[in-house]
Amino acid sequence: MPLTRRHLLGLGGAATAAGLLGLAACSRATPAAAEARPQRQFEVMRSDAEWRRLLTPAQYAVLRQQATERAGSSPLDREHRSGTFICAGCGLPLFSSSTKFDSGTGWPSFWAPLHNAVGEDRDTTFGMLRVEAHCRRCGGHLGHVFNDGPRPTGLRYCMNGVALLFQPGPAQQDSNGGWRVPLGSSRVSGA
Repeated sequence: MPLTRRHLLGLGGAATAAGLLGLAACSRATPAAAEARPQRQFEVMRSDAEWRRLLTPAQYAVLRQQATERAGSSPLDREHRSGTFICAGCGLPLFSSSTKFDSGTGWPSFWAPLHNAVGEDRDTTFGMLRVEAHCRRCGGHLGHVFNDGPRPTGLRYCMNGVALLFQPGPAQQDSNGGWRVPLGSSRVSGA
């Protein structure tokens, strides 16, 4: 079947719509996904009103509603001092500055979390298979994990800077050694 102008315009319109949907998916909260998630128990549990009182609106949107901050908006992406990145919701140490790298994505990225700090869940929102990273103590959404990072793990923990706080000082080291590979990482695309 020959490719006509009508076909090209139709394909262009479909590509534009898909691109706009993808852009919107990366820049706003996904309350439907948050509501569909079964309620789980974490060490730190608070009511919605308590979370709203304790967190800034941006922190609440990311940590409690799985929103994504705008790329390049976090000063933590450009943080290069020695120290520890902690959860903005509960203060749990999550990442050492020694595992941070510049991924060029506009979000703070790490090749491994501290031992027993980050939990993972499969995330199939927007028709994609991804691995969501959350604080294992309060369940706050941090970002996603992809398998396109540097050695030694080959992983990229792409985190929302607003979900983290930075404590300068000696970089915390993983006391137990070794790095945990997230569930399904070998099947997750780096997109």
